[in-house]
Amino acid sequence: MRLRSGVAIDLGTVNTLVYVAGRGIVIDEPTAIAISRGTGEVVSVGLPADALTGKDPQGIDVVHPLHDGVIADLDAAVAMLQAFVRRAQVRRRLAKTVAVVCLPVEATDVERRSVIAAIASLRPRCLIRLVEEPVAAAAGSGIDLLAGSGAFVVDIGGGTTDIAVLAGGHLVRARSLRLGGDAMDDAVARAVKTEYGLLIGRNAARSLKMTLGLAEGTLAEAETVGVDAAARTPRTQRVSARLVADAIEPTVASITATVREMLSDIPPNLAEEVVRSKIRLSGGGALLPGLAYRLEASADIATVVVDDPLRCVIRGTAQILEQGTGAPV
Repeated sequence: MRLRSGVAIDLGTVNTLVYVAGRGIVIDEPTAIAISRGTGEVVSVGLPADALTGKDPQGIDVVHPLHDGVIADLDAAVAMLQAFVRRAQVRRRLAKTVAVVCLPVEATDVERRSVIAAIASLRPRCLIRLVEEPVAAAAGSGIDLLAGSGAFVVDIGGGTTDIAVLAGGHLVRARSLRLGGDAMDDAVARAVKTEYGLLIGRNAARSLKMTLGLAEGTLAEAETVGVDAAARTPRTQRVSARLVADAIEPTVASITATVREMLSDIPPNLAEEVVRSKIRLSGGGALLPGLAYRLEASADIATVVVDDPLRCVIRGTAQILEQGTGAPV
């Protein structure tokens, strides 16, 4: 049955996306909130808050309330979501609003309760449904969840990487690694500091990562700007592709090894469907240059980046909302 009213939320470590039934995606902003240190009032949320990260504005704390894909600061998460929901203009109705929220597959009971508490604070009469991120990613990539088709999904977010074998909307095998794009960014920043004596922010590290990737492209280096660790003055620096590739290799190797491990345990009846549907990469990490090729070479199975991987999970979550599926809580 098609739901007439509801909201789908992809509450990610890096970005939060909100879909409103009948209107589409209305929020796609960084998961960040800026709070006045003196009054505790919300200064800004989303993009303008994230733009202050690492810039030390006086009297303001910039909080990223999620770490490793789950809520680490409940009060900040609630305040941020309240601001997003107000901006999205989710109307109150006589009937209960349905909220479908996606979570990493290995989220703990405490983490699940934190998400439920955050959403319930927005709509006290809200009917909350939780769905695992790989299930949403599979739906968003075009897998028919109602047909029981086999699929292999690798969803690489900022804080977690979810790897799963599915039969329709059901998990068959699943792993959630508490590492993703943020771990790669931190590794790049550390490597640049060690090699060049340059302090760079996360945005600069992310830019180097997404420009140079696994050093399999045509670029041998890229320019970045930071603060000289000794002189404490700004300067530019050419950073080699090999340095970046070596920095992110441990995270990439962990993801690749887990994919191989999962493939070695696929039920025989699913093997053909998985091979034919290919390994599907979603999330921001799917755009890392060279990653799809690395996984394909390691797994010996065709690997594709889904259309618009950054919005794949919210597309699937919205589809689950519209179909009325997902685990109620």
